[in-house]
Amino acid sequence: HSVPFEERGGTWQTRYYQENAITNVLEAIAKGQNRILLTLATGTGKTAIAFQIAWKLYHSKWNLRKDGERLPRILFLADRNILADQAFNAFSAFEEDALVRIRPADIRKKGKVPTNGSIFFTIFQTFMSGDNDEPYFGEYPKDYFDFIIIDECHRGGANDESTWRAIMEYFSPAVQMGMTATPKRDKNIDTYRYFGDPVYIYSLKQGINDGFLTPFKVKQIHTTIDEYLYTSDDTVVEGDIEEGRVYTEAEMNRLIEIRAREEYRVKLFLNMVDQNQKTIVFCAIQIHALAVRDLINQHADSANPNYCQRVTADEGNLGEQHLRNFQDNEKTIPTVLTTSQKLSTGVDAPELRNVVLMRPVNSMIEFKQIIGRGTRLYDGKDYFTIYDFVGAHKHFLDPEWDGDALPCETCGEVVCVCEPTPKPYPKPCEICDQIPCVCEPEPCPECGYAPCRCKPRPKMIKVELSDNKVRELDSMVQTSFWSSDGKPISAEEFLQSMFGSLPDFFKNEDELKAIWSKPDTRKKLLQELNEKGFTQSQLNDLQHMIHAEDSDLYDVLAYVAFSTDPIKRSQRAEYAKSHFGIFESKQRVFLDFVLKQYVDSGVEELDDAKLPELLTLKYKAISDAKRQLGDIQTIRNTFIGFQIYLYEVA
Repeated sequence: HSVPFEERGGTWQTRYYQENAITNVLEAIAKGQNRILLTLATGTGKTAIAFQIAWKLYHSKWNLRKDGERLPRILFLADRNILADQAFNAFSAFEEDALVRIRPADIRKKGKVPTNGSIFFTIFQTFMSGDNDEPYFGEYPKDYFDFIIIDECHRGGANDESTWRAIMEYFSPAVQMGMTATPKRDKNIDTYRYFGDPVYIYSLKQGINDGFLTPFKVKQIHTTIDEYLYTSDDTVVEGDIEEGRVYTEAEMNRLIEIRAREEYRVKLFLNMVDQNQKTIVFCAIQIHALAVRDLINQHADSANPNYCQRVTADEGNLGEQHLRNFQDNEKTIPTVLTTSQKLSTGVDAPELRNVVLMRPVNSMIEFKQIIGRGTRLYDGKDYFTIYDFVGAHKHFLDPEWDGDALPCETCGEVVCVCEPTPKPYPKPCEICDQIPCVCEPEPCPECGYAPCRCKPRPKMIKVELSDNKVRELDSMVQTSFWSSDGKPISAEEFLQSMFGSLPDFFKNEDELKAIWSKPDTRKKLLQELNEKGFTQSQLNDLQHMIHAEDSDLYDVLAYVAFSTDPIKRSQRAEYAKSHFGIFESKQRVFLDFVLKQYVDSGVEELDDAKLPELLTLKYKAISDAKRQLGDIQTIRNTFIGFQIYLYEVA
């Protein structure tokens, strides 16, 4: 505790929950606890927490001997290279020679595992590989590492059945800290059994409520071809179709491929998203992700061939480079990534604004991880949007969405204390009478190898829809807003969860109208709102969210503050024209011109500073305008005076 936090030159401040997590871990270590679990929602900075813990242990010279004479040896274990690389970069405040990235190629080149450092980063797969079936991790003494951090520990390391478990058991003398984003569920019960009760929990719900994670809206999209029944006017290009069978969403792009269906979906969401915003599209399998990538590049507004890229296992290092470029907030290409499984967990991309689901999500754990891709904060990002083609939003209604950890049904404890059921003792082989069987396997009649190297996979059915069906494709889009605890809320509540209530600059709608009807008081209000965090950009975002792009900014404020329905600028303009009888004919011509600019471009056209520009645009020269309309003060009075009628319309 005496070692201060590393604040990276004042650019990084610990959040209260991060400090709580760090404190609880250090106290657990001080008490001699050797298995520690942290459960924090995706996007809340687990890697930053791990860094600060390592920083304090390193600079206090804590080690298993507790002699204060040797720097600790710390191991950061992940299951994907991108996560190990992210962590390695996040620990850059340490001296360069303290950090070691363990890679198989380096081990083979040097003929041994690296030992010249203090903080080591690798993936389970590297440690499990090795020469002559001897895993590399065995080259280290069992007590070599003092502290081991296991990232995303629910994904295998703590699983009773996992081969990776051997690494953790081999280094059993070390204090081991698991980090996960998933509360205790049946599918990750072994994580909680291995590490014990979390020393600290911070949920997605808390993160959104505290303002550290962004809330979200869901566009539920249903099309006329979510499911498919073959009819004779369609063409089966490949494979054998089963007549009379309804092919479901889960079978699409795994068993049956209908290009027109995917193309229709791609066009739909491209028309709904801001195509300059970063987006991840989750697809069924790698081939589907490739097809969707090509369709997006074909139909997107951008002509850049790298606008959309696929990141799956097949891309290897090239895919990792695409991902790094996507994660870089300073880069705009690629703007969209397609993937199947690879990006569902752990990938840090704060500027991500849209998540598109084009495949079913059946696991609550995976669903929360996918949603977590969008929740990270970024300057100017107040919410993110899920485009849901597959009904995944039903997971929000599941009591597991963000509830407390569930107790074991048998023993009633949150951390199960049941004795694992012993596995039955294996019986000898009926042919060789040995345990395990030592019989020579029969070679496969197809490939000739033993064991068989065939990869059985049903042949994909490819269907071409009839022209008539393609023309009749249709969709229904329903926008819903969700609170952090998984409950549907109104648009007003959603906006308040993002921005809070509007500052008390106006007591009622009449006062807002009076302020908004005059350019000087309108400008002053916008400046005051900006000072309180309601920037012009955010107001424009709000306008887009409530589908009021054709309305006045006044309507956005009135909608949030008083729940009034927005009115189109064209309607306001028509109402104002009904009062033009009080103006001379030449003034009416000019005001008609002003209203056209207002309808086309918005309330900014009514600003005082815009008047000279409008006069020049209409009359070419100010002197010509004065001849038509009178002196500047008269023109200004006309320009300001008519605006009150725009806001009288109810």
